[in-house]
Amino acid sequence: MRYIIAVLVIVSLGFGMEVSTKRWKSGLTFSHYIEEHNISYSLLDGISEEDKKFLTELQSGTLYYELTNPKGELIQSLIPLNQEMQIHLFREPKGGYHFDIISIAYDEKRYFADVTITSNPYSDTLATLHQANVAKRVSYALKGAVDTRNLRKGDHLAFSYKQRTRLGKLYQMPDIEVVSITSRGQEHFVYTDEEGKGYSESDKRVSYTKKGDLIKKVRIYDRSDRFGMPLRHVRITSSFSYRRWHPILHRYRPHHGTDFGARRGTPLLAVYSGRVSFAGWMGGYGKVVKIRHPRGYESLYAHQSRIRVHRGQRVKKGQIIGYVGSTGRSTGPHLHFGLQRNGRWVNPMRVLKRESLSKKYRTITIKGAKAKKRRLQQFMRQPNPLFHVWSKEEQ
Repeated sequence: MRYIIAVLVIVSLGFGMEVSTKRWKSGLTFSHYIEEHNISYSLLDGISEEDKKFLTELQSGTLYYELTNPKGELIQSLIPLNQEMQIHLFREPKGGYHFDIISIAYDEKRYFADVTITSNPYSDTLATLHQANVAKRVSYALKGAVDTRNLRKGDHLAFSYKQRTRLGKLYQMPDIEVVSITSRGQEHFVYTDEEGKGYSESDKRVSYTKKGDLIKKVRIYDRSDRFGMPLRHVRITSSFSYRRWHPILHRYRPHHGTDFGARRGTPLLAVYSGRVSFAGWMGGYGKVVKIRHPRGYESLYAHQSRIRVHRGQRVKKGQIIGYVGSTGRSTGPHLHFGLQRNGRWVNPMRVLKRESLSKKYRTITIKGAKAKKRRLQQFMRQPNPLFHVWSKEEQ
């Protein structure tokens, strides 16, 4: 992938070609896109049914790259499907276009910061680093873990974070790893999970594994109002992944959902109340039901043998909406369950709660917590620690 970008830049410099960045328009389909560039529809005939389903997942607002020649003809396009994989559309030297799905090349570095509190964590982090996304993520990590209203002028926040860049510019949100809070002469740490939510180590329910992972018990307050499971008996056969080795195509492809193994005909349950937004055939997904829920969520139930609901129908949480099958591109009977929030695919198992509704706590595991804390402490011990201030060009 890095070679593709290098060739793209070299070609643009050597032959007067132009690299431009654009955003995928709302309502634009891949078919319309190739039509706009005078590309024959025969290109679609060469795309596998498995890959065609990804064409329906292109998200409006996604930033993508185009390489065009002096005549304005499209030479290459790089269109992200998620943070790890992208569509690569390019013109062959002998004419005609080729379609593929490849990995996205990006750089990822770890950065450290030391922020003195004068007002609040968000404003002071922004003034120190000149990067709004870092300020947002730090504020989110602290929310619920500490009461930032108790911070006083002169207190300190030190933290480490990872930031990706692509072609020299910011790529995706930063990942805050650990935050040190020094206030009134006392220091304690806040760690974040995969979603960026912070957990303080100051309470008593803290333990470390031999591998240095932090184990937290978190009280569940919304037991009656959370998502359910799409089947009564859960057996996960394949997990959510932005980039996984595909068992049929033998290539890396996104897997925007969780696969549950089950016998053909097993009832499928709505994970939450909502309205059916789609019920029918969807390419490689076979027979599909999609349900829109509150707070921007939409669930997808694929490869069904029989659908039991229709578009526009209101359904309740736990209602049977179809039955397990293997329609579409499938190796055998199973449920492919996907979950989107505001049009973006999310890991369903971070939302669906597998614990019994009667449990008052759930366990959070933060991997490598001890190592993250040790790195931050080493940085803080430096006599004159330097941190990266983000320029306008990088942003």
